[in-house]
Amino acid sequence: MRLFGIILVPAALLACGCGTRTTLPFDAPGVEVKPHAACELTVTPREITVTPTRVESGFSLTGDWDMRPYSRLRFTVRNDNPDDYLSLYFYLKNENTDVKASPSHGILEDRLKVAPGERRTLEVKLPCDILHPEINRLLTLMRGTPYGEFRHRQYGLDLSAVREICIISKKQYPGSSWNLENLELIRGDRPAPDYMQLDSASFFPMIDRYGQFRHRDWPGKTHCDEDLERARIAEEKDLEAHPGPSGRNQYGGWADGPRYEATGHFRVQKINGKWWMIDPEGCLFWSHGIIRVNASSAVTPLHGGNLGSRDFMFEYLPAPGDSLYRFRFTNDELLAPYYELWQEDSTFDFSSANIYRKYGPDYKDIWAALAHRRLRSWGLNTIANSSDSDICRMDRTPFIDRFDIWSVPIEGADGTWLPVMDPFDPSFRKAVETQLIRHKRDIEDPYLLGYFVDNEIKWGDSTHVARCVAAAPESQAAKKAMRAFLEQRHGRATDPSDASEEDLLAFNRRVIEEYYKVIRESFDRFAPGVLYMGCRFADFVCSNPDVVTIGAKYCDVISHNQYRYTIDSYRLPGDLDKPVMVGEWHFGAYDRGLFHPSLETCGSQQERASFYVKYALGALKHPLIIGIHWHQMMDQATTGRFDGENLQVGFLDCCDTPYPETIEACRSVGYILYQTRFKE
Repeated sequence: MRLFGIILVPAALLACGCGTRTTLPFDAPGVEVKPHAACELTVTPREITVTPTRVESGFSLTGDWDMRPYSRLRFTVRNDNPDDYLSLYFYLKNENTDVKASPSHGILEDRLKVAPGERRTLEVKLPCDILHPEINRLLTLMRGTPYGEFRHRQYGLDLSAVREICIISKKQYPGSSWNLENLELIRGDRPAPDYMQLDSASFFPMIDRYGQFRHRDWPGKTHCDEDLERARIAEEKDLEAHPGPSGRNQYGGWADGPRYEATGHFRVQKINGKWWMIDPEGCLFWSHGIIRVNASSAVTPLHGGNLGSRDFMFEYLPAPGDSLYRFRFTNDELLAPYYELWQEDSTFDFSSANIYRKYGPDYKDIWAALAHRRLRSWGLNTIANSSDSDICRMDRTPFIDRFDIWSVPIEGADGTWLPVMDPFDPSFRKAVETQLIRHKRDIEDPYLLGYFVDNEIKWGDSTHVARCVAAAPESQAAKKAMRAFLEQRHGRATDPSDASEEDLLAFNRRVIEEYYKVIRESFDRFAPGVLYMGCRFADFVCSNPDVVTIGAKYCDVISHNQYRYTIDSYRLPGDLDKPVMVGEWHFGAYDRGLFHPSLETCGSQQERASFYVKYALGALKHPLIIGIHWHQMMDQATTGRFDGENLQVGFLDCCDTPYPETIEACRSVGYILYQTRFKE
């Protein structure tokens, strides 16, 4: 049965019980099958085939299940795409809510992956019973918690009343189908980890003096200050043994390779069918970088604002007069504004405190110099955006930066980080020019790769911004521009509220064009020769291809943040031929003490290292890609940053200890970077 809507079959639920297993047939009475987002479903009693018509696809089963006697769900998935991993998000919910439901709803989330062309049987472990819900309620401002460690989200899911099973792929090309069959519940116990059996008095404080979870151990965990010193000595020996790849010039370009025109700035050029960067000396350059080279990555809020106090979570927090009291606020220049929600001394910077313990009063200068040594030793050649500007300006490693445009927003065009600004308002051009003037020192620095402008703007679908403009007040500059646009288009005055879909589509493109045009003109005037690197599209592809195709006319480089398992089959809309910078990517795991394994989950540090190599080699072989920037240098705080992110994504943990598996993977690619790219 081919579905474009819903299949609804009346009455009872679970069927096909077989001893230790219970099969969930898709045509059982009372079960409703709904397609998720834009896709087609083909449904039989034991099998569902999903054919995406857009990037996001999937389905949900709604019904009424009692899963208490069971320990896990099992099913088989076939990925019909021969090039890309199928990345699945699996949800169980007590209510038919959006997958971004608030913690008040029972919800479980897991992430699964299936290799290109693979048919694989997968299991999702059902959560244990929460013995101490009072502890769970206190685990605030953390996207992953000790009570949801083995699932990305687990908010007290009531297994006696599961109302929805939802399976979604968020990153699959249209036309590449996937298939799920034989959904089964497997009987068994669901034992709680030892620490979940502790009462409040024993569980708290849950974080040790170094910012680590107290109730588990793992390789590389810091137990005392002597461990920090031992780690410092061991890393020094490692850096001496691995000084970095040979055949590179001062910019990290390929000194042993062919030479091209030297302009004193980084630029882009297509050579033998592949895009490259060319460094200021005319050497080939491919940007292998890391974001947030900053000692203040593990800052966490303690109390204040609407948060309430979390001081009880921590074994140790410095008091006034303590040498570490200086870290009761953030030195992170990028994120400092987000911590203004909290009062002074209401945060703690565990990473900087640990670096101070490790290197002493001159920790900042020592760590800054060490950062450059580390990057070269690891096979990296770029300090990517959102890093410490003092480290960037040491002129030892090329750097790239980003600035955001804050002017007059288009009313209603909200976003994750900032709303869509009104490019027709004079303040927009002024804001771009002000930023470029403020960054004059860096613009003149030959170590600068270029600038991203804005981050993950929510452009929406092909008419989203135009619809917002049509509903905006008459004082909105874009609204006035829309009236003029419609009058010119139709030869008569036309109210924006009466605009047709064709009108909205055309004006939406006009807004995008004005946005890029103003920025391009500002770069040409205030930063001639400096690469305009685009606006860092979110994740896999932009939902509106117009933003990419129009942007390509004005940007020197298209930038995409690409959280995926592989990059091999990445494409731009149509036949667009433009250099691409992967602005963000990463992998993480649960096996080193943090509760959130990142946007792309791996089972272990070894698997994380393996995927690092696969992804990086795929990018090196891709003709459009000119670089990849890992997010980020150091793990986030175990108890979450300002927005709750607490991802295990660093090359370093919060105690400044390197992850050896990731470092070796990075070296295996970085040391042969140019030979691989040029050969392929």
